[in-house]
Amino acid sequence: MASTLFRYDDGAVPNILALGYMAAGYLAGVGLLVAQAWWLNALGVLLLAHALTYSAYFLHEFAHGAIFKSNAANQRGGTAMSWINGSCYAPFADLRRKHMRHHIDRADVITFDYKRFLREAPAWVRALVLALEWAYIPAVEFIMRAYVMLLPFIAPERAAGRRRILAVLAVRLAFFAALAWVSPKAVLLYFVAYLLFVTVLRFADAYQHTYDAFAVLTGGSIPNDKVRDHDYEQHNTYSNLVSLGHPWLNLLLLNFSYHNAHHEKPTVPWYRLPTLHRELYADDGTQVLPMAGLLRGFHRHRVQRVLSDDYGVVTTGADKAQDFHGAVGVSFLTAV
Repeated sequence: MASTLFRYDDGAVPNILALGYMAAGYLAGVGLLVAQAWWLNALGVLLLAHALTYSAYFLHEFAHGAIFKSNAANQRGGTAMSWINGSCYAPFADLRRKHMRHHIDRADVITFDYKRFLREAPAWVRALVLALEWAYIPAVEFIMRAYVMLLPFIAPERAAGRRRILAVLAVRLAFFAALAWVSPKAVLLYFVAYLLFVTVLRFADAYQHTYDAFAVLTGGSIPNDKVRDHDYEQHNTYSNLVSLGHPWLNLLLLNFSYHNAHHEKPTVPWYRLPTLHRELYADDGTQVLPMAGLLRGFHRHRVQRVLSDDYGVVTTGADKAQDFHGAVGVSFLTAV
């Protein structure tokens, strides 16, 4: 059964264990939010945030068809993950299509230019967003998610998606209403866990590329202003590893941090990426950015990076990440 279901012969055990942990962690995390003891609530927030993180990275695996043999099974898996992590307002096919452009075009291609939106917005809107970002609330990420929900109502060519948006919203609201009926505190704690989840993903996303970013209409082309070949891809991609000395810690992000290896062979599954990284790069750490060295810059540039068109400078040596500003609004969980 497993040999006919999973794409790779060695995929059954790691995928069943990881998906099982994600599902059990989500259910247990939500359950712990309802508990009376504060320490159980805290554990629930962390467990829920990590389960949401795994659901996002499994969505990415399904988008690359790296889990199941059939496209239909990967489609169903990706759709299920989107319902868990809240990216379900966009069809999984749209999420996948946008992410494939990231690999094919070797660029960050978006439909909604949030920087232009903020620059042209009233001063108080821009100030509010920057104040929230200063307070570590990922306002830009929520603007991008809101745009996904609003797009069918503001773009006539997307009008066919209105009924779907309303249906998804009704289901999501019913879930949170039921949770609030059981425990209003649990809804607040769920939001805290979601904030933590989004922050973890944006921290990882911020430092994995120095690609050019383009706001183009759906299906539009990016400028042919430079050669974006394999060398460009690898030299503008970084492996922001959770740990160099303890590789197992990279499982906290489902090995998504081995990003150069992923871009070299996008259909290699998550559990093979550490081995692939060693085979490809051995002791060459040119493109490796340990996450411990990124924390200071993530804090220092948290407001500046919101409107900046400059990634900053990635130098060599122990301090190579200090002036790397990072990217914002490039999540694979939004289809814009």
